[in-house]
Amino acid sequence: MLAHFSLQQGFPLTNKSSSIFPDFQVHGKLVVMMTNKLMNWPPEKVAAFQKALLNWYDQHARQLPWREDHDPYHVMVSELMLQQTQVQTVIPYYERFMNQFPTVGALAKAPEAEVLKAWEGLGYYSRARRLQQAAKQIVADYGGVWPQTSETLQTLSGIGPYTAGAIASISFGEPVPAIDGNAFRVFARLFKVDADIARPQTRQIFFDLIQPLMPKDRPGDFNQAVMDLGSSYMSANHPDPAHSPVRDFDASYRDGVVSAYPVKTKKPRPVLHRYFALVIRSEKGYLLEQRPSTGLLADLWMFPLVDMADLESTMMSAQLDEVSTLFAASSGMQLTFADLGAKTVKHTFTHQQWQLTLIGVETAASDLSFLPARWVKADHFSELALPTVQKKLNAALGMN
Repeated sequence: MLAHFSLQQGFPLTNKSSSIFPDFQVHGKLVVMMTNKLMNWPPEKVAAFQKALLNWYDQHARQLPWREDHDPYHVMVSELMLQQTQVQTVIPYYERFMNQFPTVGALAKAPEAEVLKAWEGLGYYSRARRLQQAAKQIVADYGGVWPQTSETLQTLSGIGPYTAGAIASISFGEPVPAIDGNAFRVFARLFKVDADIARPQTRQIFFDLIQPLMPKDRPGDFNQAVMDLGSSYMSANHPDPAHSPVRDFDASYRDGVVSAYPVKTKKPRPVLHRYFALVIRSEKGYLLEQRPSTGLLADLWMFPLVDMADLESTMMSAQLDEVSTLFAASSGMQLTFADLGAKTVKHTFTHQQWQLTLIGVETAASDLSFLPARWVKADHFSELALPTVQKKLNAALGMN
């Protein structure tokens, strides 16, 4: 049953079991047709919704350093930092990053190692690389002049539809939605959208729902208001829809089904990988190796890891003999294992969980010039870009 909207009541006039896409199974043009038909709010209702949302935002907007102006560089850096990271965690990193790389040109010409070091602790280091690559594109391909539409912004490295929408609307006034987890949650609840937000095609449904609601004179404020609403009254875990500024437009609140939205299939559990983390020490310090330039933790520094799945043996003593043989063959180092006690560190990535067993190793210092590795004194670890998992290893050894 298609919903019919009432300006006076502020929400769809349907029975409680009705929603926009019950048992959603459709794709492509049919989805667009259904969405367009459902978005039939009269201009007065759209204006009422905009007024309620923006009046609240004008009074209660979060005071964040990247909101002090509309500089697209500030928006881009903040949005990439905020991916997978909480706002309060990002603020000090953003401020330090801006002090070190105050302009897109400064970021473009900085050594990558400095950028990764400035990013250290935020994780997901591929974001930092893509951010710098985008800066280089702006300088080299666009002559330092920013592309100003969502479509052209997506030609930049690491800039997808959401980040492009945020930059285009906030910095250049384009009325285009910035659809992140907050927007999915807010509008799924407002309209009781049953489409699974984990499916890529669902983004177009929300785009078509949201865009007609956007004010042409304040699209950036609209998107930021949705972000703030989604992190407060319409948050994931502690919503307060009864006091929401758009309560009268909220179909899920009216029907008492707030917790049912948004619909999202669960991600598979991270795959477990077991490694030996080799704490190799000589008179020159500890051995740190630089990880490959592609893949997880690319170019970052940490103790050498040996994947237990690559070893033929299952008993630890035999496994360590294999490790010793492998190292002697690849580097010429003769390893003597030392007891560190039973120390294990776990670290979870998006799709993987690492279980690291620390193994103490003594060896004579050797020439490492032919390897992506170096000897580093413990008090010089901070000079290198270390991933969070390495910091956990340091903590387990009492080296922090």
